[in-house]
Amino acid sequence: MAEVKVFNGVDDLKANVGIELGPTDWFEVTQDAVNMFADATGDHQWIHIDVEKAKQGPFGGTIVHGFMTLSLLPMFSPMLSTIENVGLDDRGRGHRQAVCVARMLSVVVP
Repeated sequence: MAEVKVFNGVDDLKANVGIELGPTDWFEVTQDAVNMFADATGDHQWIHIDVEKAKQGPFGGTIVHGFMTLSLLPMFSPMLSTIENVGLDDRGRGHRQAVCVARMLSVVVP
């Protein structure tokens, strides 16, 4: 694993846009983890969960959901960088909207 980059505040972070971070430690994605992600998201496409059918598919086996890959970013983030000298107001940018805590959702895409 590479050394964790420490940014001293938001301005330091902005000044370093574009720098390379990493690599992180390796993380093994198991079929069980993919299956649990499929159950959690309701995305049960064969290319993700049907090992036998996927062997005949374009990749020779199952593939990880794209959103599962993205969902691993919070796990990798502390291996890459940390931001010091920021308050909640600084870190909260973009997260000041209401958070849905409902048990049921419906989505409309205009």
